[in-house]
Amino acid sequence: MATPFLAGLAVAAAALAGRYGIQAWHAFKTRPPQAKLRRFYEGGFQPKMTRREAALILGVRENAPPDKVKEAHKKVMVANHPDAGGSHYLASKINEAKDVMLGKTKDTGSAF
Repeated sequence: MATPFLAGLAVAAAALAGRYGIQAWHAFKTRPPQAKLRRFYEGGFQPKMTRREAALILGVRENAPPDKVKEAHKKVMVANHPDAGGSHYLASKINEAKDVMLGKTKDTGSAF
């Protein structure tokens, strides 16, 4: 007499667990997308760009090799290019960051 009752209880528990699983899966699939692992520089810019700030803008370490700097520059520039709806100001700052990281900056404060 108890065996059919226990079997019915087990079937009901399995059905409820399945329903909960389906609801959880749908909630997981419809959540808003979030950035995976990369975070980009969110702060304002300093008057004279430092190596640390340039590394933050490009998302690399301060001692990154030139090939990593060029690869990071390309990725950030594609995301912020003026022809694709990006800002000319941001593009100039990204280029300045690449120049600082590669050591191609000019000293504009020379006096004659």
